[in-house]
Amino acid sequence: KRQVSTQSTWASGNISRFFVIGGCDGFEGERGYYTDLADKLPNDAVILTLGCGKYRVNQRDYGTIGKTGIPRLLDMGQCNDSYGAIQVALALAKAYKCGVNDLPLNLVLSWFEQKAVVVLLSLLHLGIKPLRVGPALPAFLRPAVVEVLVRDFGLRLVDPNVQEDIKRMYAGQ
Repeated sequence: KRQVSTQSTWASGNISRFFVIGGCDGFEGERGYYTDLADKLPNDAVILTLGCGKYRVNQRDYGTIGKTGIPRLLDMGQCNDSYGAIQVALALAKAYKCGVNDLPLNLVLSWFEQKAVVVLLSLLHLGIKPLRVGPALPAFLRPAVVEVLVRDFGLRLVDPNVQEDIKRMYAGQ
């Protein structure tokens, strides 16, 4: 197998951003946001899936990263494997000699079960920003708590307009 340096792949322009699409799945129509997001990302974006939300996209063919042969869609496992995904982000930051928040990385998480909330709390504790959540907030999350998460932790709610959300993510918002 041919080894490809992630740093040279990113530095050469083959990768514009990494997108972690994770969390829970559900039957609600607005959860199509995650499929739409993956489908509308540019061909130089890498999609990392995590949790049951991956079942919306993991049967699709998103091609490869440039001519590297590396798939654009990489499955990071279930919610219980979140630690491994965090370790990948930390390893990328170390390889690029920067902080995790300096990486071209967006995390877009869906809510549904308590496990997803625990993953979110872990990411908040580690100071990883920005995080996008949605499409709907859990019923137990009161507006005052959401206000604190937005103000103090940079939490963002997904925009139903996927194209606008992609523009904001590429702009670092």
